[in-house]
Amino acid sequence: MKYRRLGKTEFRVSEISLGTWQVGGKWGEDFSHERADEILNTAVDAGINFIDTADVYGGGESEKAVGRLVRNRSEQIYVATKCGRQLSPHVNDSYKPDALRKFVESSLKNMNLERLDLIQLHCPPTEVYYRPEIFEMFDRLRDEGKIDHMGVSVEKVEEALKAIEYPNVSTVQIIFNMFRQRPAELFFGEASRRDVGIIVRVPLASGLLTGKFDEQSTFDKGDHRNFNRNGDAFDKGETFSGIDYQTGVEAVRELKEVFPAYENLAPVALRWILDFNEVSCIIPGASRPAQVISNLHAKEIPMLSSAQLTAVQDIYERRIRNQVHHLW
Repeated sequence: MKYRRLGKTEFRVSEISLGTWQVGGKWGEDFSHERADEILNTAVDAGINFIDTADVYGGGESEKAVGRLVRNRSEQIYVATKCGRQLSPHVNDSYKPDALRKFVESSLKNMNLERLDLIQLHCPPTEVYYRPEIFEMFDRLRDEGKIDHMGVSVEKVEEALKAIEYPNVSTVQIIFNMFRQRPAELFFGEASRRDVGIIVRVPLASGLLTGKFDEQSTFDKGDHRNFNRNGDAFDKGETFSGIDYQTGVEAVRELKEVFPAYENLAPVALRWILDFNEVSCIIPGASRPAQVISNLHAKEIPMLSSAQLTAVQDIYERRIRNQVHHLW
């Protein structure tokens, strides 16, 4: 495993880390702590030392599983969680410093930890990024010893650029993959200039970039890839990176021609992201231990060739750019 510096946090984190949105099982299934323990321990055994969770994942069960992992392992494991999505309605007016403080304290209790390595605002409405009092509250939490660093998880590049104007924002979690390339244009450079760590989420475009789906693929009723394709439940960009499913399948078919040696495209898609030096780590999810191992194959793939990079860019420009580039 290779480790990279997570911006001004100074943490040295595994370049391939773990997101836990589905760590208790597949989308729509009841949370399985047995499966979560298997996945989390497989990750740490492989050298992963950065785990990203949130208070809303599995109704809090994901945080409990991550906390149990940290307490039971001797390795240094950095824990990042998120707050804000419990607010209902999830709108700007619902964001109050006291409410966020309670969420942070609940996460500490949920994980049975005294201090959070990283707390992140969880994709708040755009207006929240223009409210200094929200960000100032996290300075007080740090002074009280409840958090070490704060960051944000964003939907849009514009939100990321605004967030890093606040000195206490140490990290930004953002969607970036072969089908979502805009962050590399301006944001990566600005984040590097301000020494802000970049955590890449949704690196496989909700599984599209594994190459395992086609026109006949179906998803369970409770799976966001079934019910959120038009953004009915949350931001459309979270599901298949916001592109039309058929377009995605056709684009992946072309990617397979560029990388014929790989039946599973996931490691190649992750390698593409890792070739950007500004990226601190990637947090692909896993609903079973085998997916953790599959994702780790990315570190064994050499840097992509200029011909391969050009082919990927060509597919993006022809098939993807017009659908997503201007939106996120």
